Amino acid sequence: MTNRIRAASLSLFLFATAAVGQTVSKYNYTEAFHPIFYTQNGTPYRSASGKPGHAYWQNRADYDVHVSLDDQTDRIAGRVSITYTNQSPDDLSYIWLQLDQNLFEENSRGQAVVPLEDSRYGSANSEFEGGFALSNIKFSDGTTAFYEIIDTRMRLELPKKLAAAGGSVTFQIDFSYTIPEYGADRTGILSTKNGKIYTIAQWYPRVCVYDDIIGWNTEPYTGPGEFYLEFGDYSVEITAPADHIVVAGGELLNPEEVWTAEQLTRYKQAFQSNKTVAIRSLNEVTLPASRPNKSTLTWKFKLKQAHDFAWASSEAFVLDGARINNPSGKSALALSAYPAESSGNNAWERSTEYTKAAIEHYSSKWMEYPYPVAVNVASNVGGMEYPGISFCGHDAKAGNLWGVTDHEFGHNWFPMIVGSNERLHAWMDEGFNTFINGLSTEVFNKGEYHKTFGNRNSMTRAFAQPQLEPIMSTPQSMKERNIGILAYYKPAFGLRLLRDEIIGAERFDRAFRSYISYWAYKHPTPDDFFRTIENETGENLAWFWRGWFKNNWSLDQSIRTVDYEKMDPKNGALITIDNLEQLPMPVVIEATTESGQKIRKKLPVEIWQRNKAWRFKLKTTEKLIKVVIDPDQVYPDINPENNVWPRN
Repeated sequence: MTNRIRAASLSLFLFATAAVGQTVSKYNYTEAFHPIFYTQNGTPYRSASGKPGHAYWQNRADYDVHVSLDDQTDRIAGRVSITYTNQSPDDLSYIWLQLDQNLFEENSRGQAVVPLEDSRYGSANSEFEGGFALSNIKFSDGTTAFYEIIDTRMRLELPKKLAAAGGSVTFQIDFSYTIPEYGADRTGILSTKNGKIYTIAQWYPRVCVYDDIIGWNTEPYTGPGEFYLEFGDYSVEITAPADHIVVAGGELLNPEEVWTAEQLTRYKQAFQSNKTVAIRSLNEVTLPASRPNKSTLTWKFKLKQAHDFAWASSEAFVLDGARINNPSGKSALALSAYPAESSGNNAWERSTEYTKAAIEHYSSKWMEYPYPVAVNVASNVGGMEYPGISFCGHDAKAGNLWGVTDHEFGHNWFPMIVGSNERLHAWMDEGFNTFINGLSTEVFNKGEYHKTFGNRNSMTRAFAQPQLEPIMSTPQSMKERNIGILAYYKPAFGLRLLRDEIIGAERFDRAFRSYISYWAYKHPTPDDFFRTIENETGENLAWFWRGWFKNNWSLDQSIRTVDYEKMDPKNGALITIDNLEQLPMPVVIEATTESGQKIRKKLPVEIWQRNKAWRFKLKTTEKLIKVVIDPDQVYPDINPENNVWPRN
């Protein structure tokens, strides 16, 4: 072969090699780092710093409820008296209420949009006739109310305008409904060998939120979107058969009237014990003497500064409890109520231990637990949270029971304390909660259930599906199969990425605590969260919010070339990397030398502010045998094959 042919062949080879290695980048740095992210400036109600503004307001709803449970007909009947206080700057001529049980009416919007198969948001019985029956709706002065029911909402006309900045009105509603056996995985009836377990939620008419964002929040309840409710105080009396035990997310005011003498002694012991105390043991469930000899009992509860109230009732309950220790020295009571079938083999007998551990962890790390009890109830609801009480799957055990217990009680911080709008922004409670669950599981019982499922970024392919909606979609506008990814896992992964890789754990945790403190018992929006984290950490994160939350952008970092300065390894390596997809991220490089030494370099995200490719020098005096992007596999890179040099 002549030198000319050899040279031509070499040129063709180099061209072909380069052509194979080249990939057209989709990255647009002017779009990713566009300086305008927020669509409006700060207001007197919501500061540009992310805090509530100096004129922030929110309305209030206080509830007084008297209700009875009929376990022969599976019906709830009672009366709710609501005192509504208008703190807004607007006079109000009507009030909107939520009637969530109307989801289970045959012709409800929710039933119309529930898929025929594999949906958690319907009723197990397609013939079930649910929904509220309402009557005797009147104001405290005796005036009869005029109202209109529209699906899961009711518009109540006021006899006169409710004055801004402090006007209040009280009205009452008599209500009743048949409890669905499986109510959209939020409420229901579980049949056990010793009787039915009733888990009662969304059981009374509740006032919609009137806020400074969209006024009356009247998004219909169709199942996927959860709740957005006003804070207030609750006084609740529940009359049930005397052989039932009733548990609720509030302080029990009359324990002497509803417990046997022995149970009352054990109940008081549980308040003082760090170990689980049996209040009604497994062996006592079927003993008539384990309940007072009466036909019915009325259980009286109160709960302050909450935006909902739920309860459960059953003759089949095994009940145990233990003391929850808060950092301030105040205590609360962890309780677990479950049937005999759920006990044993590392199952519900550990529920109180799990509840206590979860609450104590979140109290010490984020904000102190505010409620007098934390009740875990075994039911046919797979996992659902309300202030101070959770409904979890009766057949969960071991790590699954820890996971669902930890998750549902984590919700006491999001959205029970930080009252975001779950109907519109599910990721602000489910995602934030999933994020804090990961941290709590790492430390529970020295990591008993902490497992590394492959690499941290093992769900990257799922996150990067092109057909996925953005995280910042309402749950009603997501495919039901996508809700788990978009409301739970992807936002939680994003927060962990911010915490561990972009900002740093100490700074992020401090900012996250500030967000909880600023918006405790208030109603934050996504912008309030974004602004708080940016102001507290001093970082401009618009590129991250835009790519990870507002859009469904992907990350693909690639090593293009590795050379040596002046072609001599002693002078250091020159590495060229590309950003091939729309999402920018910091870059972590690890190089391995001939002698086995590993050299790491982290490049900030700002290298992509005006570049699609970046060339940098790595200090080394040896030849490199391997260079890797993201050696710890914590970034959501969709194509790890091009993260390694030389190519396999």
